[in-house]
Amino acid sequence: IKKLEETVGGKLLARSTRTLALTPEGEIFLPVAKRLLVDFDNALVELNELFSLQRGNLSLAAMPSFASTHLPQHLLRFNKEHPAIKVKIHDVIAEDAVSMVRTGKVEFAISFDPDISSDLNFETLFTDTIIAAFPKNHPLVNVQNMKWHHLVEHPFVALQRPSRIRLLMDNMLAEQNIFLNVIFESNQLATVVQMVATELGVSAIPSLYKQQMQSLNVEFRELTAPVISRRVGIITKRRYPLSKTAQVFIEILRHSYQQKSMQKNSQNLLKYSSDV
Repeated sequence: IKKLEETVGGKLLARSTRTLALTPEGEIFLPVAKRLLVDFDNALVELNELFSLQRGNLSLAAMPSFASTHLPQHLLRFNKEHPAIKVKIHDVIAEDAVSMVRTGKVEFAISFDPDISSDLNFETLFTDTIIAAFPKNHPLVNVQNMKWHHLVEHPFVALQRPSRIRLLMDNMLAEQNIFLNVIFESNQLATVVQMVATELGVSAIPSLYKQQMQSLNVEFRELTAPVISRRVGIITKRRYPLSKTAQVFIEILRHSYQQKSMQKNSQNLLKYSSDV
């Protein structure tokens, strides 16, 4: 109280050897002091709830090919463990997901590797390969060992530039003197798949979209000569701490893909042993 009186410049309590009473100024300040103490207690409770994930918000960005396939299963696990957390998903193209992390609109994004960047961190979750996609009654159905040159002979549905996937494909294929017959372009993979299902042409898309293709009139095959792949992972802003909520969700992602990687390695080992 004495330090408070020194700070405000006057007495709040009238003291004597027998009594202790509020000064007029103290009487005015008392309800304010009580309210401040209640607010402080409430603030501590709210902070505790945030750190214990009993309340809070999570905002993240994810490229559509991940948001519509892998992400729901991770959200389900997170929601079961922390049902009070409200989650906002920004399903935007890979380039916009990176931009949202940079500008602080989201804490993190799940997207393709943004390549070298001085202001971002990238943590790989898995590697995704580009696969061929074509209608189920297409002549390519009979091709088992699919190569890129098989696609050159047919109308091609592509992602629009400056899509990172499109640029990667164009650059790698140009090195092999392979040039696709692009007739249709779209900036959304879902639209590309639907165009293929409608028999407008063939395409090459991330294998993340296998699930959508299986539910439509679309076949897919692995593509070689060359194999084109990109790393998918977590993008965060360098030197910026993450909230406890974001840390917990990212740990769910890490654990899930570590398990899948271990299972895949075990299956490969078993296959190798049986072959030997």
